[in-house]
Amino acid sequence: MNVFDTGTARLNYRVDGDPSGAPIVFSNSLGTDLRLWDDVLPHLPPGLRIIRYDKRGHGLSSCPEAPYSMGALVKDIEALLEHLEVRDCLFVGLSIGGMIAQGLAAKRLDMIRAMVLSNTGAKIATRDIWADRIHTIETYGMEAIGDATMKRWFSRGFQKTPEVEPWRNMLTRTPAQGYIGCAHAISGTDFITPTSGLRLPTLGIAGDEDDATPVDLVKETVGLVPGSRTVIMRKAGHLPCVEDPVTYARHLTDFMRETGHV
Repeated sequence: MNVFDTGTARLNYRVDGDPSGAPIVFSNSLGTDLRLWDDVLPHLPPGLRIIRYDKRGHGLSSCPEAPYSMGALVKDIEALLEHLEVRDCLFVGLSIGGMIAQGLAAKRLDMIRAMVLSNTGAKIATRDIWADRIHTIETYGMEAIGDATMKRWFSRGFQKTPEVEPWRNMLTRTPAQGYIGCAHAISGTDFITPTSGLRLPTLGIAGDEDDATPVDLVKETVGLVPGSRTVIMRKAGHLPCVEDPVTYARHLTDFMRETGHV
């Protein structure tokens, strides 16, 4: 286990693959940890330097008291990548991870040569929706959002399988302060203007059964970046890397080849 102290949080991170390879950085969704990508990694091309981390309040990272700002989440990964001497990475962000990708690209384009915005938006949901969810967690705990979140996260077919249970456990075992902190960050973020000013290769990935960040939201967000494109994964919800890791990895690999990352 590797831990990096940003000064305001201690981040758990993992580096796999070739230490001298082209860097690819993964940033996961709200209520998940770096294991989100486990099934994708075996299907990626060899020779990559693969970097994953738990954002503050999640996984094995420390959990400062809520609320968090999106600026703090961007600073966390900026500091970690500085520590790891990463430049010109492919940054893959899912949901809040995709918002972090947009924020980092707007701030430090020297760190990112291309990005994948997966199941995300420049703005996700409304302040009222996030306030209601925060209130539910503060009143009843993480367990209270478990069933509704699984319906948002996964396709109808996947919801009927036993594979859902580990993800529900991962969500409900997330520290309430960590989830609430990041929920505040999402609630206060609107990246439409900064993202529309970005000029870098960008791929969008959407799930056609994603109730959290629908296809149209992903397409609108990715479309802010000139020359970008979006692929739609069928029979997949908010976490297509879980439901169909082989196809997800293929989209990443195709994009890496298009951008000269492999």
